[in-house]
Amino acid sequence: MKIKPLILSSVVLAMSVSTAAVADYSGPKIKLKLAHPAPPGSHITVAYKKFADLVKEKSDGRIKVQLFPGSVLGSDRVMIEGAQRGTLEIGVSSTPNLASFTPLYQVFDLPYITSPKYQEKLYKSLEKGAPLNTYLEKVANDIALQPIMYAEYGYRNFVSKDRPLNGPESLSGLKMRTTDSPVDVAVAKALGANPAPIAWGEVYTALQQGTIDAEGNTFDLMYGAKHHENLKYAVTSAHNYGMQVAMANKKWWDGLPEEARQLIEEASHEAVTYQRTVAYPEDQKKARQGMIDAGITIHETTEEEMAEYRQLTKPVFDEFAARLPTELVKLVQDTQQ
Repeated sequence: MKIKPLILSSVVLAMSVSTAAVADYSGPKIKLKLAHPAPPGSHITVAYKKFADLVKEKSDGRIKVQLFPGSVLGSDRVMIEGAQRGTLEIGVSSTPNLASFTPLYQVFDLPYITSPKYQEKLYKSLEKGAPLNTYLEKVANDIALQPIMYAEYGYRNFVSKDRPLNGPESLSGLKMRTTDSPVDVAVAKALGANPAPIAWGEVYTALQQGTIDAEGNTFDLMYGAKHHENLKYAVTSAHNYGMQVAMANKKWWDGLPEEARQLIEEASHEAVTYQRTVAYPEDQKKARQGMIDAGITIHETTEEEMAEYRQLTKPVFDEFAARLPTELVKLVQDTQQ
């Protein structure tokens, strides 16, 4: 994916104008901790580093964000629990892991509820004041959290050690690593694979030893974890979408001066815009080429194959969507038109 110079210039210009508009921050000095799970070099790490830099710049150094990357303060669950208790101002978690705090976040786990084709519409629906954003803000507030940034995680694709991948039939019988998400497990079964829920940190060894012979995740995450060293084939199934959501302690957030909240929101918007238009595409391109250079064959899913994937996973969609509020499912589906 190439970023057109005109688009990139517009993003940079918008950021500089916005920064100038709030450079006269005169509120109290604030120090806050933000912990996230992404390793160095990840586009997710870039997003939160950009956020911290913008907050410092916009406040003339009066508001400082101390970053704790790479899960150094614990897992997604531990970080969000810290944010809930107030021992951590902002914790970051993937949307699948947020589902353990409230099942409503499981809406993004539903197979093919979103697609790369309509990604810009989904982004707009997550902007402040948009109906989906407002709905999700209340979901978070109900569990003592305040959404700060919906950083990109990306679309998951299937990969395998030894078997060429294309349509759904190529997954039949594979020992497929999944997360603990019931939706993730159900999708693997629907496609004829044998799901094997394994912790992320154990996947490299499991591939190496043959405990599993396939998995589904974003190319950049798998490449960054060197899974490509044990893989030979991949398919652009884009069967599941996720985000890395920054959640603040609600009580702490409400206690901030309005001027500080506005500044943090502006920094968040600019940081995630930069991630989505620059860092994420660059990371994906690098990871994809790295996998190809390592000898991995990547099959581009045809429209016919994608229709088969959608048809086979529709019962999973229907089963889990029925457990969620109709309004929430519709808000997400409305972005795909």
